[in-house]
Amino acid sequence: MQRKNKPSFYHGKNILITGGAGFIGSSLAIRLADEGAEQVLVDALIPGYGGNLFNLNPVKDLVKIVKTDIRNREKMNGLVKGRDIIFNLAGTLSHVDSMTDPMTDLEINCRAQLSFLESVRHFNPTTRIIYAGTRNQYGKARYLPVDEDHPQEPTDINGINSIAAEKYHLMYTRVYGIKSVSLRMSNIYGPRHQMKHPRQGVLNYFLRQIMDGKTVLLYGSGQQVRDVNYIDDVVEALYLVGLSKNGWGQAYNLGGIPLSLKDFVKYAIEIYGRGKMKVVPYPADRKKIEIGDYQASWEKMRKTYGWQPVVSLKEGIAKTFAYYSKYKKYYW
Repeated sequence: MQRKNKPSFYHGKNILITGGAGFIGSSLAIRLADEGAEQVLVDALIPGYGGNLFNLNPVKDLVKIVKTDIRNREKMNGLVKGRDIIFNLAGTLSHVDSMTDPMTDLEINCRAQLSFLESVRHFNPTTRIIYAGTRNQYGKARYLPVDEDHPQEPTDINGINSIAAEKYHLMYTRVYGIKSVSLRMSNIYGPRHQMKHPRQGVLNYFLRQIMDGKTVLLYGSGQQVRDVNYIDDVVEALYLVGLSKNGWGQAYNLGGIPLSLKDFVKYAIEIYGRGKMKVVPYPADRKKIEIGDYQASWEKMRKTYGWQPVVSLKEGIAKTFAYYSKYKKYYW
């Protein structure tokens, strides 16, 4: 809904969202459609990557959906033209997949990003770009909370390619004057996340296992701390950066509620009313890339954009269960 007594900055703005049928992209598109934005959503709809046209059901008549891959330079040359703001959310986040198929991760999360930026440089250099970075760029934390100056030493291929993509974006600001910002996102959960596998985020998959009556398996001790963000708080961050005149050419952490994976599952079981969990040893492929505890400092984000997470864990988990209980057939 449009905010009362405050005209929307986004009304009539020409917006492009890459990864627009995915978890974050679709949630953002619904928010911006309520504010009268003119939107084109690009998504390759690659099976298993999270793109789901049902995500866009509430706004299917208010947005234009283009099925294409951002690696398609010719298509992207045309699609970037005339856009006031581009939310560049396309990519894959699987740590495990990046280790078993590193060349695909390189193509999607690195080469495709450089190709996209070249399209922008040649065909719309005055646009604004908000890029979706990741906390995975940091690797194992040397101190907590992790601020933006923390060394970046990823434990997997995905983190390395995400660093490269972010650096491309910020370099294009310094060298070519193209306004870009990178938001290093944490563990996000909520409605519209894919639910078929845990490789792009375990939190929602834990919720599926609870709904399915299965035992949630936690690796190691289960005490690994994660920064948990509900999707609405992430959308608000994207929203605020898109309308701002400040902060371009910088990277910012998003962060939320720091708690152990075991506590997240415990709260979810309490809210759902039933469920089981069990601690098991790490599989060999996961132990090698485990980062340990992670908590972000989002003070820079607060000072620059006035952002802070506001959705409580209880509210976020309850809304997520309610959404999937109603629309389970579109995600299972």
